[in-house]
Amino acid sequence: MESAASERHLPLPRFLGVVHLRPLPGSPGFDGDLDRIFEAAERDAAALLEGGAHGIIVENFGDLPFRPGRVDSETVAAMALCLDRVRRIVGEELTLGVNVLRNDALSALGLCAATGACFIRVNVHTGAAVTDQGLIQGQADESLRLRAALFPDPARRPALLADVHVKHATPLGDSEIGLAAGDTYRRGAADGLIVSGTGTGAGVNLADLKRVRQAVPEAPIWIGSGFTPETAAALLSHADGAIVGTWLKQGGQLAAPVDAARVREVAAIFRG
Repeated sequence: MESAASERHLPLPRFLGVVHLRPLPGSPGFDGDLDRIFEAAERDAAALLEGGAHGIIVENFGDLPFRPGRVDSETVAAMALCLDRVRRIVGEELTLGVNVLRNDALSALGLCAATGACFIRVNVHTGAAVTDQGLIQGQADESLRLRAALFPDPARRPALLADVHVKHATPLGDSEIGLAAGDTYRRGAADGLIVSGTGTGAGVNLADLKRVRQAVPEAPIWIGSGFTPETAAALLSHADGAIVGTWLKQGGQLAAPVDAARVREVAAIFRG
């Protein structure tokens, strides 16, 4: 079965950096200082722009423990403000996207409609997974119908990048990764697929990546974790691009700011 390829908003940039937002209002870690959240997001966005990233994903990474489904209204409001601040830094030079953790594609699409972001990441788009938030079920039916309603012109619809066997999760049932990839791309009508390791910053299993490529050769594939200059050649022989977060931070430390020099090192790989 083929999905509606004519409606797919692609291509997207190959090198996507991540802006990990500090804890937002309503989350247990929020310290009451919105300005610190904005300043950190602007700083990381500026480093990604300076270093030559092609695009940015903004995500509510600090909102542990994550909501398993729809997030609260204050989360969406804060993310809209953060996306606006990032857009002011990068202008139209970088493609802007959003990931509402843990799995709120509907709010992500609403943010695209309000801010002009042009792609979203969805952790569980089809199927179901057991996670530290409990059971998460895909909502491809709702997500694609809302996208069509919010963006009647297919050419203006945000692209939907969907994880296959997402990190920090165990697929429910006997779902071989190649079959899951086929369902996500063809039956779930995702615009692109993401393959990651078992956790944040963890390396991708090369055999899994090869299986996804073999199962869905027509699908654009991004690496979702563990991309480094050392792993780049092997991974990009089976993938089209990468979402890079942890390695771009100072010293490769997740909690540190983005390092423009590290961004330049990764950007050079995609120019080569």
